[in-house]
Amino acid sequence: MQSFGHRIRRSLRSQHMLLLLFLIAFFGSTFVLARRFYHEHTILVPKAGGTYIEGAIGSFRPLNPWFIVENDVNRDMVSLIFSGLLRYNPHTKNVEEDLATLTVSSDRKVYTVTLKDNLFWHDSSEEDPHPVTSDDVLFTFKTIQDPAFPNTLLQRNFRGVTVEQVDEKTVQFRLEEPYYFFPSNLTLGLLPRRSFAGVPIARLVEALSFGFQPVGTGPYRFKSLVQTDLSTEITLERFAFQKTSTHHLEQIVFRIFPNFPSLLSDVGNLDGIRLVPRREDGEFVSPNRFDVLTYSLPQYTALFFNLDREVLRDPHLRLGLQLGTDKTEIAELAHSPLIVDTPFLELDTSDWRYQFDADAAQGALFDSEWYFPEKLRLQRLLEQREANSVGVLQVSPVVLLETGAVLTVTGAYLHEKDTELTLNGLAVTSLGTGSWIVGLPTHGGTGSITLGTNLLRLRQGESIVDSFYVWRTTDTRAYRRASTEQQLITEFLEARTSTGMHMTALDFFLEDGFLRRRDKGDALGTRMNKQGEVLRLTLLTSSSPAVYQEIATVVQTQWKALGVYLDVDVPETQKEFEERLLARDYDVVLFGQSLLDNLDTYPYWHSSAAQRLTGNRSDLRLDAYNLSQYTSFEVDALLELIRSPTTTQEREEALRELRDALRKDVPAIFLYSPEYAYAYRRDVKGIDFGTPALHSDRFLTVSQWFLKQEHIFRSGSSWWSFFPWLFSLFS
Repeated sequence: MQSFGHRIRRSLRSQHMLLLLFLIAFFGSTFVLARRFYHEHTILVPKAGGTYIEGAIGSFRPLNPWFIVENDVNRDMVSLIFSGLLRYNPHTKNVEEDLATLTVSSDRKVYTVTLKDNLFWHDSSEEDPHPVTSDDVLFTFKTIQDPAFPNTLLQRNFRGVTVEQVDEKTVQFRLEEPYYFFPSNLTLGLLPRRSFAGVPIARLVEALSFGFQPVGTGPYRFKSLVQTDLSTEITLERFAFQKTSTHHLEQIVFRIFPNFPSLLSDVGNLDGIRLVPRREDGEFVSPNRFDVLTYSLPQYTALFFNLDREVLRDPHLRLGLQLGTDKTEIAELAHSPLIVDTPFLELDTSDWRYQFDADAAQGALFDSEWYFPEKLRLQRLLEQREANSVGVLQVSPVVLLETGAVLTVTGAYLHEKDTELTLNGLAVTSLGTGSWIVGLPTHGGTGSITLGTNLLRLRQGESIVDSFYVWRTTDTRAYRRASTEQQLITEFLEARTSTGMHMTALDFFLEDGFLRRRDKGDALGTRMNKQGEVLRLTLLTSSSPAVYQEIATVVQTQWKALGVYLDVDVPETQKEFEERLLARDYDVVLFGQSLLDNLDTYPYWHSSAAQRLTGNRSDLRLDAYNLSQYTSFEVDALLELIRSPTTTQEREEALRELRDALRKDVPAIFLYSPEYAYAYRRDVKGIDFGTPALHSDRFLTVSQWFLKQEHIFRSGSSWWSFFPWLFSLFS
């Protein structure tokens, strides 16, 4: 019995074990199948939540779209806190609707905007909502038009525009003339009227309470400002009251550091880094676990000629400098892959007219009548040799005579009746053999031969019979060098008539006033004009970005090879640089310009944008962006045409004509378009800048960024679909 009971217990244990194994296999296979079903029938999508922390270099200033004009981190925050009637789309590169719908009249003079429904200011709550109204739109733009408004640069965009309120949600902008790029002006962030009640317009920039706690209508609202020992931290939170928000990130935090080393010390807490600098090898700094996204903006860096300077009004000189500037070397120094030859960045640059050509540059500079010193010296000696080669006077062109000695000159009478001949005012003495003699003193007085070049004139009465150039010295070494120089002139003239020889002025080197054969190590001199004035220019540039100083040094070296002496001037402070830029206190300036989203070049090249130089500081215009002081009726007309409503074909044709006009006039040497980089942690998804016009435009796509993800069933699928799917596996 005991053995039988033992067998039963063993049998039960085996059955339990089999059951356990069956259950494990069943639930295990069910889990595997369920997992397979889940992954086949779901997709991974962004999930709301998470805090994105971005590091930047700079300093915090009050946030107000009226007064954020720099391309800095403060503009980035403004782009998230404030929204405009319209917005730039970096994917389509068009200005599209944002807070309002837009209707444009057939003559393109009337722009009617109608606010969309359910728009609220950030200080709204369920109990106290603050809807956006046309009063706020009217306030935002009419304030800009007030003469007391402190930002004249922004004010310029709305000159000649009448802003009228139609109803509670509609505003009209009436233009005096059609303006193709006007919609870009309506991307400006709106401001709430009630936040500025009682603030004089002239003192709006001092409204710090608003700037430190701004209220906008953007996708993120201001939450807090915290100053730490390491950085200034500004936290923005998703504006949840706006029910239509599609943004995933719950918070965006900006940490502003004074320099990049301090930023790197906190890189472990950052998700993104704005404007990543380059290492010494030119590569962008890329912290561990970060990806780097490179992008460019519609910008160009150029050498602008100040055409108010007399020396730079010669187009041959400007062309020579253009041809002699190696843009490839400069672009490599700036680590820019995009070399530009025109400010019209919409155009194809494959047909550049003025590529680097050192020989052509020398030819253009020769045409400008600025010559190397050797050329001027050679030309002068050739002219003297030609003058000396004809006539009756036969004298050595170089003489070694101490003061007190006499230069004896002889000659022959051409005609028997030649009488009353004088040489430099001294009467000649007949030798009775058809010839004459005269002694020219060296101690001073009538007919005296001085040190240096002397022009001997043989006269008969008042008529000049012959002329001869004589160079006198008392120095034996100078005499030998001058004699050698005369021998070189003979060789040069012989080379002109010889088929196997060729000599130019650059085969000579001017040393201590005398020509000699050029040696391999002899540097080119500085060009001069016939009046003896040296071709010396001053290049002004800024200390920031630092690469500008490096570029200026390269340009200095390149132009030295052309015979142009270039002084590089970098003011100690940015304020001093801006003052000199404003006053056009330079011959050439190395600077960059941004075309923004509309690629409008009118502010930079129309004659109305040239600075008025009256001598009074108060007359200088901040909006005078024409750094070359360039004026052209043809270019003005084309720029105005592009701003007016045109067909695509007309616009492209006008742009090509503009390109050709600037090619011909060469008011600047266009160098390159800068490349920038943004670093972000690899677990941040959805980042795609498109084609930004400003650094802040990266946040125009922030609705696509996310830190969290979740699986959702595909359309038509759910857990109820599991069993039909399971049965289909075995059918």
